[in-house]
Amino acid sequence: MSGTIRPTLTRDVRIIDTTLRDGSHAMAHRFTESQVRDTVRALDRAGVEVIEVSHGDGIGGSSFNYGFSRTDETTLIAAAREEATSAKIAVLLVPGIGTAEDLRRAHDAGAEMVRVATHCTEADVSPQHFGVARELGMETAGFLMMAHRTSPEDLAKQARIMVDAGCQAPYVTDSAGALLMHEARARFEALIAEVGDEAWVGYHGHQNMSLGVANSVIAHEVGVRYIDGSLCALGAGAGNSPTEVLAAVFDRLGVDTGLDVLGLIDAAEDVVRPYLPRWPKMDRNAIVQGWAGVYSSFLLHAERAADRYKVPAHEILRRCGELGYVGGQEDMIIDVALELAREHGHG
Repeated sequence: MSGTIRPTLTRDVRIIDTTLRDGSHAMAHRFTESQVRDTVRALDRAGVEVIEVSHGDGIGGSSFNYGFSRTDETTLIAAAREEATSAKIAVLLVPGIGTAEDLRRAHDAGAEMVRVATHCTEADVSPQHFGVARELGMETAGFLMMAHRTSPEDLAKQARIMVDAGCQAPYVTDSAGALLMHEARARFEALIAEVGDEAWVGYHGHQNMSLGVANSVIAHEVGVRYIDGSLCALGAGAGNSPTEVLAAVFDRLGVDTGLDVLGLIDAAEDVVRPYLPRWPKMDRNAIVQGWAGVYSSFLLHAERAADRYKVPAHEILRRCGELGYVGGQEDMIIDVALELAREHGHG
């Protein structure tokens, strides 16, 4: 037994909004303080309990490899904390990108929850960060990214490592939007069987194969209680399960989320849509990502490489899938583009 105490839930499902974190990928990490303030106010008014704010690749992610933020993330976290009257502010931390010191700075700026994210087979790099979070009194969750890349049984073993380290909610994280419904269900059931009443189980879905919302319904049916979404589906790849759609679907199902459906629809249409540089969509590139199981944040990197080296982005993404690249290997996209350029006779 880990001694981890999971938070008490007052709703059937706790919807966590990631517009201002996963959405940072689609925004090329260019969020302004004004956009963050407006979005947090709208989400808070609509009853969202947790709002994630940070660079798309987590705190400390502003860099040459992942893309520089327009505004320092501690400034954005502090602005979000000022605007939220009841919602908690969360951050993402990827060990190897973010550090314990980054987490302390985020906490000082107002973050009350951290979601520590690792590749689905590398949970053993997370305990140090869960330890720091517990010392700081922060709520914790754990992202097992690219969850399609390992079996349900092995994913559950990785969740156990996180829970024993202090994680209160391990997640099935479908970073590529690749999980079919039966595959998602098997992973949900495996994690729930493993952690029992020690922790909640979460689900973070992408729309590359148009299954994020459907898998969220299945998640609730089998006992998952943390489910992520983003307004306007703003996120990497084809985007995340849309928060406003999740709220509407669960309302129709009679599932209590505590959310104001119309308030979220208004927030998506009137607050987020005007600042979208691009609307996440299931186009050829995004569908190939889900089909080939490619990390969703590779999309913009692949499109930039495609433009530079005059090769199709969907071919770059498919090759990345064949090679099994995962988050943190964005720099390899250039090598793939160069190889394809040679094959096409451009090099």
